[in-house]
Amino acid sequence: MGDIFPTYTVAAIQAAPVFMDRDASVAKACQLIAEAGANGATLAVFGETWLPGYPIWLDVAPGAGLWNHQPAKDIFTRLVANAVEVPGPATEALGAAAADAGCAVVMGINERERGRTSGTLYNTIVYLGANGQLLGKHRKLTPTYTERLVWGSGDGSTLSVFDTPMGQVGGLVCWEHWMPLARHAMHVTGEQIHAALWPTVHDMHLVASRHYAFEGRCFVVAVGSVLRRDQVPDDLSIFHRDGIEPERLLLAGGSAIIGPDGHCLAGPLGDEEAILYADLDLARIPAEQLTFDAVGHYGRPDVFTLTVNTAPQRHLNLEDERTSGSGDSSTRGSTDARC
Repeated sequence: MGDIFPTYTVAAIQAAPVFMDRDASVAKACQLIAEAGANGATLAVFGETWLPGYPIWLDVAPGAGLWNHQPAKDIFTRLVANAVEVPGPATEALGAAAADAGCAVVMGINERERGRTSGTLYNTIVYLGANGQLLGKHRKLTPTYTERLVWGSGDGSTLSVFDTPMGQVGGLVCWEHWMPLARHAMHVTGEQIHAALWPTVHDMHLVASRHYAFEGRCFVVAVGSVLRRDQVPDDLSIFHRDGIEPERLLLAGGSAIIGPDGHCLAGPLGDEEAILYADLDLARIPAEQLTFDAVGHYGRPDVFTLTVNTAPQRHLNLEDERTSGSGDSSTRGSTDARC
């Protein structure tokens, strides 16, 4: 269809991070981005919290949720030390790799607030343009079940879609794909390519990803990671448990690339490290919208409406009393943030 509906190659990067080692994982990611770009990909998508790894101990390690459990404290401290600041050295390195490869990147990270070496972490997606520019991020709205031991909640300020040369690119993390209103908010933005980040894409995760593609009439790049027990550092005592063989898969891949009719264009992959490619013909989106457009001719805004609070939620708001509309402004100064 010419310039109106071009075709792009995307890559689902199914790989193991260097678990709990941010800098080594960034170096590996840069190599994978270069490989994807050399094979013609204009977008490369990694799995959930790939930097520096999904907290799989929540699922397999005894005592992960026990109060005052020292092994849980130790691995969380390691995770905080290896978490990613946005922007920061890790995003700068990934941006340079993206620019060198001419390939945009969607990366799952464990995020910590800039300038802090402690505090709450977030399950975050980072978006980098093919020119290396940091486009923005999305924080998972609600960590799932035991994940709340590790991450805080995001807010509506990062429920975003980014305008790229490939079209509107957005993403959600894991069980956000079962939040109907979050899905609807993303559909309204005109999302064309959706990154679905999972720890592993098992059967139900693939169902959710295919449903998202069908409902949103968009392409979905569903990506999971792979990880064996012997890829976990030996000094992480929370993993010490009889019966966990070194070859046991903790994360089992399953990545797939899905068309706007809900059918797989490529994959699902097995449990090996690999890069999955597919060509996305954007003309397929309006073709499928002919019969169903959830936020167009099949929507009923006269019956259903959705309000999204996009204001960042802060723990501290400092108000200048001179502009608050109360009191005598001539005798009041601005609030001092120092304690």
